[in-house]
Amino acid sequence: MGLKFLASRSKASLGLLGVLALAIAGGLVYALATPKPQADTGACAADAALAARLDELARGEVAAVQVEKRPKPIPALAFKDADGKTVTMADFAGRTVLVNLWATWCVPCRKEMPALDQLQAKLGGDDFQVVAINIDTRNLDKPKAWLTENGIHTLGYYADPEAKVFQALKEAGKAFGMPTTVVVDRNGCMVANLAGPAEWASADAVSLIKAAMAR
Repeated sequence: MGLKFLASRSKASLGLLGVLALAIAGGLVYALATPKPQADTGACAADAALAARLDELARGEVAAVQVEKRPKPIPALAFKDADGKTVTMADFAGRTVLVNLWATWCVPCRKEMPALDQLQAKLGGDDFQVVAINIDTRNLDKPKAWLTENGIHTLGYYADPEAKVFQALKEAGKAFGMPTTVVVDRNGCMVANLAGPAEWASADAVSLIKAAMAR
């Protein structure tokens, strides 16, 4: 579908040239940078059967999800939990994980947070977790306050005020704007991604995630 440029703004703290609001996937996505081509890191064995299942289920509310034909390992992301402890993707080994990057200055990010909270409530546990990572670089108390004020209680709180997680996913070819979402299988391989918001609590999204969780 067509893209409509709405605005631009600088984000020097992210080391990026500008922020453009684009209309995409039925909502807004804040475009931060053009992703670099992804190097072939190997490691993840292609799962044609899984790709076929996910392709079939990427419809309706999650029709814009891009399914990976040749999955690659997610970068070694590191961020902080609510207590300030460093967390990495290795801490979620064995689970299917929906990694979501969000910020309070990003309108579509805020819009989809309740749905992410509901998805965690529906499916979260030993086999699945939503890992929503805030990348606000200023007013660092604001994200927690915003979540509380808006009734977001099920999601764990994760943050990276240096936004290195965004840079790492951008270099992997999986992030060019906000929000950014990557579905990671239990082996740590990126099996699907989405630029822009989605109704993650919808039946379509739940079916897609359950297929990604299938062993």
